[in-house]
Amino acid sequence: MALAERTAGVIVNADSAQVYRDLPVLSAAPSEEERERAEHRLYGSLDGATPSSAADWAARAKAEIADIQASGRLPILVGGTGMYIRTLLDGIAPVPSIDPEVRKQVREAPVEENRARLEELDPEAAATLNAQDTTRIARALEVVLSTGKPLAEWQKRREGGIGGQVDLRPIVLLPTRDWLYARCDDRFAAMIQKGAIEEVKALLERNLDPDLPVMRAIGVAEISAYLTRELTLDQAVAAGQQATRRYAKRQYTWLAHQPPAGWPRFTEPLGISAALALLQPNG
Repeated sequence: MALAERTAGVIVNADSAQVYRDLPVLSAAPSEEERERAEHRLYGSLDGATPSSAADWAARAKAEIADIQASGRLPILVGGTGMYIRTLLDGIAPVPSIDPEVRKQVREAPVEENRARLEELDPEAAATLNAQDTTRIARALEVVLSTGKPLAEWQKRREGGIGGQVDLRPIVLLPTRDWLYARCDDRFAAMIQKGAIEEVKALLERNLDPDLPVMRAIGVAEISAYLTRELTLDQAVAAGQQATRRYAKRQYTWLAHQPPAGWPRFTEPLGISAALALLQPNG
């Protein structure tokens, strides 16, 4: 926020949950006060019924970044969805469109069956994926079935990235784990007080496809279990806090190792003056 105010910058969302307008509380979307302090884009820009992939978001982000730069302003990309940022900067593998019949068969099959087939057709992918990762297992399987090539082969080629066309000033924040996890717990508890239960109730009333990204947002399953009386409120809050901490841990690990080694990483609080210095040509 301070960077945006001091540089006439525009904050661009790079978080996969915050693209949906259905979950402003549960996704910790910017408040009205924050939106008044600085312009924000791609927050709450999609209805939950609309699936958004990394490629879809990257296409929208490119257009917003180009528009912001054309007006002489600074785009400030903010968010923790690594695949979104990676797709925008590095491009995406040119995987052909999946045969609709193949996709239907894969998506209707149980994850155990899909994993068994993947182990046969693409053992490399099967070995790297969590046994219960329904979405990634299905994606890897449908690619090899539809194209005849493993997903890894397609991923060796990437197209459409803007990393080489922009002057990038990355800042990776890696606070201490204890501080981070305490914030996760406090934030989820605050979300419950601010209307997260009502948000999830309204979302469930729409009877959307459970495989849609919005339905897999952290907290939806846990609060849903409370609404169906499978969990008490305290149990649902504890489960939501745990899910948040687990995701934060995955984000932390990804940010610590996946971005280029030259990207500056900070484990201590970064003051505004230091952050502004990083934006300078010699920063």
